[in-house]
Amino acid sequence: MVQALCVNVALTALELAGGLITGSLALLADAGHVLTDVGSIALALGAATLATRSGSVRRTFGYRRSEVLAALLNGLVLVAIAISVVVAAIVRLSDPPAVKGGGVLALGLVALAGNALVTYLLARGDRKDLNLEAVVRHSAADALGALAVVISGAVILAGGSRAIDPVAGIAIAVLIGLSSVKLVRDPLDVLMEAAPAGVDVESLGRAICGVEAVTEVHELHVWTVTPGFETLAAHVVVAQGRDRDLARRQVEYELREQFGIEHTTLQMEGAADERPLRIEVDSD
Repeated sequence: MVQALCVNVALTALELAGGLITGSLALLADAGHVLTDVGSIALALGAATLATRSGSVRRTFGYRRSEVLAALLNGLVLVAIAISVVVAAIVRLSDPPAVKGGGVLALGLVALAGNALVTYLLARGDRKDLNLEAVVRHSAADALGALAVVISGAVILAGGSRAIDPVAGIAIAVLIGLSSVKLVRDPLDVLMEAAPAGVDVESLGRAICGVEAVTEVHELHVWTVTPGFETLAAHVVVAQGRDRDLARRQVEYELREQFGIEHTTLQMEGAADERPLRIEVDSD
């Protein structure tokens, strides 16, 4: 990530200066987007370091969810940038300013090459990491944004309408918005303790009940502490007279082999334990 951070810092400075010199909103929009990459990578590095800290009496899971919070923050920043670019582009559409097409085209090509390199470097990492996935999506959207800048510069250089620049800015904003959807949705799912993506809770319940001696499962909850750390808690009813410890080990084995869930809290109950407690009151 450090290499990607250095490339993005250089691209931000280049596009920002180029946008001010050429008067291109598309370049400024892309510079703003790349600037968020600088922040997101720095945030990702910090969150990854924080996530390795051991737990405490108060935070028994440690700081694992710091990566999830960082990914959510990245997504929200993208949404804010997309909205601001669209507003600026709409204002410019009524009276598009003169833009230096040659400079926009040249800088767009440099940005496209740089963003493609950064995306390649980042995509080789662990894509199950929400934090890294956030940064990769930032960078991929940057590459598409740079392509919009290139097209804008080429059209202006060829004598086309100056409106292409704010239109390109809107196109970049749409790309930014689309790339933010997953970044906001996935961390929210984790924070709301939704079932992990790809896990069918009903199938999971049937698999538990399919274990010999298990007659029922209730209070079944499955959630993600952080990607790669899925957790399950359940009350498992075992037939009367059967070995509860053996049934628990079999359930744990099925959960691990079929669903990849290793962190479980299972309360094993005998069928007789489910009978309602009767309280007798002396009428005297």
